[in-house]
Amino acid sequence: MCFSARHQLSSALKRAQYMGDQDAAQHWRELLKQYDEWFQVSAFTHPKVIVYENDKPFEPRPAIWGLVPNWAKEPEKIWNSTVNARGETIFEKAAFRKSAETKRCLVPADGFYDYHDFKGKKYPFYITGKNTDEPLYLAGLWNDWTNKETGEVLNTYSIVTTRANSLMAKIHNKPKFSNDPRMPVILKEDLREEWLKPLSKKELQELATFVYPDSQLDAWTVPKLSGKNSPGNVPEANKKVEYKELDFNGSGQLTLFD
Repeated sequence: MCFSARHQLSSALKRAQYMGDQDAAQHWRELLKQYDEWFQVSAFTHPKVIVYENDKPFEPRPAIWGLVPNWAKEPEKIWNSTVNARGETIFEKAAFRKSAETKRCLVPADGFYDYHDFKGKKYPFYITGKNTDEPLYLAGLWNDWTNKETGEVLNTYSIVTTRANSLMAKIHNKPKFSNDPRMPVILKEDLREEWLKPLSKKELQELATFVYPDSQLDAWTVPKLSGKNSPGNVPEANKKVEYKELDFNGSGQLTLFD
């Protein structure tokens, strides 16, 4: 699953700069200064992060984590259950079906966090791309929800998940909300634009269940993500921290990655 992530504006805007329009990129940098940097943020606080939607694929747009479908009467009653969307069932679930068909997005993230269970205790890991300064691009679904009483519009999104690769299966070894280890759908460069195109359901289903190779990911243990010992939303949130009880063989290398 993906319930906590790291989103920095400088990384999120790299896709806007990709088109070479430096004036537009500067405009967005100035505009987005009003939004927070997220070094470690929980999906269940429903933060605003930058996404790139299929109708304007190179224009950064703030969106709230937790998709709200049009039929929902109150966002608060649904968006805790829609922060993630299982790729295998996006065309079956009422909350995601319409977005899967016509409203898909890319969610740039520096990395994401997950827990490993060892002897009944949870140890947080940070997972990011290996040997790269580029963000990971996560497959997402989006929807604009309108409050019929006030006219307020909320732009919302969900991160698509798939079965875990071998690395993530070791980290996410005791999933809480499903019987199988999960991970976000991370799209390789050649698949990002495909995800935003009007493809067939079969083609989209294949993309929605793509498993990113573990050889392209790096991971390490970090400080607690919550509680009094958590550093909170600070740059050091993904700092490498050693938990001696995880160093099974005393070599300095976690057996988890052998």
